[in-house]
Amino acid sequence: MKRRATYLLAPLTAVVILLGAWELYVDLGGTDPDVLPPPHAVAAALYDYRGDLWSNLLVTAEEVVLGILAGAVVALGLALVIHLSGWLRRALYPLLVASQAVPIPLIAALLVIWLGFGLGPKLAIIGLISFFPVVVTTLAALDQVDPDLIKLMRTFGAGRGQTFRYVELPSALPGLFTGTKLAAVLSVIGAVFAEWSGANSGLGNLFRIADTQIQTAPEAYAAVVVLALLALLLFALFSAAERWILPWAYHPPR
Repeated sequence: MKRRATYLLAPLTAVVILLGAWELYVDLGGTDPDVLPPPHAVAAALYDYRGDLWSNLLVTAEEVVLGILAGAVVALGLALVIHLSGWLRRALYPLLVASQAVPIPLIAALLVIWLGFGLGPKLAIIGLISFFPVVVTTLAALDQVDPDLIKLMRTFGAGRGQTFRYVELPSALPGLFTGTKLAAVLSVIGAVFAEWSGANSGLGNLFRIADTQIQTAPEAYAAVVVLALLALLLFALFSAAERWILPWAYHPPR
């Protein structure tokens, strides 16, 4: 318990220092509080608009979770296929890297035109953003499989499928979770872009509406705070799931 308290003390101290500097900067006239509201105004907006924030959070959270899962499943499948085929790796990996140079707002606008304003384009956008880190980290984990283990499996007469199932696939799981944790953070940004492109609900839509009205600027910043908390929560949940499913990755045998 004491160790956990010590672990939490550092980030909490950093947050307090950051909020204090922000409050002083605005209070001392560093900027117009209508443009950059001080922390106490944002905290008040979190309470005053808690109903709107909660209802829109549920919408965005659903989009993010479904988008991450869809992107992770497709990414895992592609990573395994690329790993098993050198030709596909040479053919597809450069395309995957190049795809990340395409601006997300452009993709979002095109998907909305093609798929409409429903849940589909939002899941596609979040899935695309979640897709790349999962592919890269899973492939990296597969490439780092101990070759001695593969030789050992062959010594015992294991075929390619058995080696893949009992050695390579388990070795890919830590990389999968690493990519999924990265996707959990990036997907929140994707959800905002998706909702900006066409939505009547969600935290991204709430931020867009509030940001266009100077008198409700604190609500816009409150939406950003909730988005950040959502990303932290998802990261923590995936980290907990990793520790539960892969305890050997955290406590390897001696």
